[in-house]
This record gives sequence, structure tokens and C-alpha cells, in this order.
Amino acid sequence: MTGVNGAKFKIMPDSPQADLKKIEEKAKSVVEKFGGTNKGYTVEPIAFGLKAIIAFFFYPDNKSVDGLVDEFQKIENVSSAELVDMRKVA
Repeated sequence: MTGVNGAKFKIMPDSPQADLKKIEEKAKSVVEKFGGTNKGYTVEPIAFGLKAIIAFFFYPDNKSVDGLVDEFQKIENVSSAELVDMRKVA
């Protein structure tokens, strides 16, 4: 039986004017294509009007999130993405 992990990524837009809703929708699509289950997306203020999207999702234990940083960075108007938390859920 496969367990479940949770992961949290910080996705940084390339400017304060970037459309965060569009980035969020594309990030959700990346997670679903990966085989994950979206759990929550929040916006975190960074500085000077710049805000990051915090993506939280569950994924099967038999998958690796290693390639997701690259996939998130391919989203239009995203400058960077990083894994900020990962843990066993079940």
C-alpha cells in the first residue's frame, strides 16, 4: 500500500503586477498532471508589493517532487519556485 506525503512550494512571480490567479490555476494544473491532490493555495506578502503563492498538495509516496520546481518555473510570469516543506501525511 502506498502512503501519502504533503508538500508545500513557494512560487514567486516575476513582478508585483503578475496575475496571481493565473499563476495559481496553472500551478494547480501542474500538480494534477503530476498526480497530486491540491489542498490549499495562499498568498504570502514578501516585500515592496511582491507576493508569493504558497501551494500545498498531497501526492503518493511512490512519486518524487524533484522535477516540480522546473515545472512551476515554466509557468508564465514565474521567476522561481522552491520546496519549503515536505512531510509524511499517511
